[in-house]
Amino acid sequence: MTMIESDKRTKARIATLALAALGVVYGDIGTSPLYAIKEVFSNPHHPLPITPDNVLGVLSLVFWTLAIVVSFKYVILIMRADNKGEGGIMALMALVLTQGAISPKTKRIALFFGLFGAALFYGDGVITPAISVLSAVEGLEIVTPALATYVVPLTIAILIGLFMIQKHGTAKVGISFGPITAAWFIVIAALGIVQIADNPQILRALLPGYAVGFLIANPVLGCLSLGAVFLVVTGAEALYADMGHFGRTPIRLAWFGLVLPSLLLNYFGQGALLLKDPTTIQNPFYLMAPSWALYPLLALATAATVIASQAVISGVYSITHQAIQLGYTPRLEVQHTSSAEIGQIYLPSITWTLLISIIVLVLAFKSSTDLAAAYGIAVTGTMIITTAFAYLVARYEWGWGKAKSAIIFGALLLIDLVFLAANSAKIEDGGWFPLVFGLGVFTLLVTWKRGRELLDRQLDDGAMPLQAFIESIEKSSVSAVPGTAVFMTTQRDHAPHALLHCLKHIKALHEHVALVSVSFLPIPRVDETQRVAVERLSKRFFRVEIRVGFMEEPDVPAALKLCGEKDLSFEPMQTSFFLGRETILLGRREGMASWRKKLFVGMFRNAGSASAYLKIPPNRVMELGAQFVL
Repeated sequence: MTMIESDKRTKARIATLALAALGVVYGDIGTSPLYAIKEVFSNPHHPLPITPDNVLGVLSLVFWTLAIVVSFKYVILIMRADNKGEGGIMALMALVLTQGAISPKTKRIALFFGLFGAALFYGDGVITPAISVLSAVEGLEIVTPALATYVVPLTIAILIGLFMIQKHGTAKVGISFGPITAAWFIVIAALGIVQIADNPQILRALLPGYAVGFLIANPVLGCLSLGAVFLVVTGAEALYADMGHFGRTPIRLAWFGLVLPSLLLNYFGQGALLLKDPTTIQNPFYLMAPSWALYPLLALATAATVIASQAVISGVYSITHQAIQLGYTPRLEVQHTSSAEIGQIYLPSITWTLLISIIVLVLAFKSSTDLAAAYGIAVTGTMIITTAFAYLVARYEWGWGKAKSAIIFGALLLIDLVFLAANSAKIEDGGWFPLVFGLGVFTLLVTWKRGRELLDRQLDDGAMPLQAFIESIEKSSVSAVPGTAVFMTTQRDHAPHALLHCLKHIKALHEHVALVSVSFLPIPRVDETQRVAVERLSKRFFRVEIRVGFMEEPDVPAALKLCGEKDLSFEPMQTSFFLGRETILLGRREGMASWRKKLFVGMFRNAGSASAYLKIPPNRVMELGAQFVL
């Protein structure tokens, strides 16, 4: 292959990935024109008068918010902070925790805020599908007011349909995501161009002086309006979170080549329409279109919002999967919907929890305007945490000096805090919901982690040192059973409880005994050459460590096959797996509040099967139980 042919193939691949990224990465931020400008001027709590200065000032804020927050902060800067190619707040937190130069105290603080940021993402995951689909279906009111009563039922029906197809995977549907979203951006750009052509003076809003003048002339209303202006960047975290699926270059190409120009043309087109006819504030997005195009535009908008919702749902799946691997949630059923793409997964329990929460939200708020009051504050919190983490990465990973890092990320943090202050005015009007929802998820995460620590401590206290156990076995005349026994354990230096129970009741051990532990590393994926580490402890005993990244699924049988390269082979039909099964009882031990103990016990009892999670064949597993008191 010549260099020219190779270059052409590379460019074609980047273009294909950029098209695919449109549907997954830009669905959320791409549907913001449906409601963002409308909420600035028609907010029932603090409506902004539609005057030329106000319209130009708001559009100037929109432009510079997209330029600074999305283009500079995320697309150019933070996308450099990848963890082996993966992005997102959990991946960024893991990257921070691996920095040796960062003090243990700073790492504990980073861990706390990283988990809270991930928890806030769940609040966003509930609101985004609700407000996106609802705002699209509200176009029915523009077609004819008589259809207004069908908006909420139709929204719920669409959302139920979206969640019903999750179990089948998004591989087939995903093929059409890119082209549909590309068509969406082309259409919204065309709508904007028509309006701008009627009033090209609207382009003066590109000058920053209009944004500054607007805030000076309207200090109170201007600050409150920032909460609605922030809606134009609510999908920015997806740019970073989905980086591992597409890479930096395709995401940047899609942003600067199509998404950003289309968004700006549409926002400025809505502004031009408002200057011409302030009564169009009822729904400036749909009223930009000619009457004959309303039905096709409504269909396209609904498709685009379904795609945006799918992206957030997939993000919730990924965050949950990472949390399981890092030990912050119990084992949940994870179904892989694609044999080719590891990231395409389906979590039934998460799916139905999300759907019920979203339906309740739609029934409670009933309109995108009311939902907009709840939208934004959770995203702002996540953005602040991302900025702080990126500062640490810039200092300790990129080698930036303290002054350079502080100046750049300090300025970005100041912008984030301004938007947080503006969004805090929404708390009473509905902004409390994502905060409460996120706080609930955060409580579950830290309670599970703390409960596991207390349980592991009891396991350590009652365990027998491994070396002493092996020496006692070697000196005794314990019978040898043909085959290999695999004892799964989390305790490296102690004999597993299941092993002690097995010896106590069966009075024999297998010819070969492998003590296998699964270690989840703070990296996305582990190279197959580093997957297993084998250590011979004696003639009969071996220690095996299986290493798994936080974006991977543990597969014990598959990993054990790799041990053949390290002088330890496992014959499937001659290998038996032994797992400990703990029963937890409530007691008066210190370490956790009583209500958190009850919560942990409830989570523990509903955790998924260890054998299924580790992909161990059920007909090769023996579980040995033990009781513990918290």
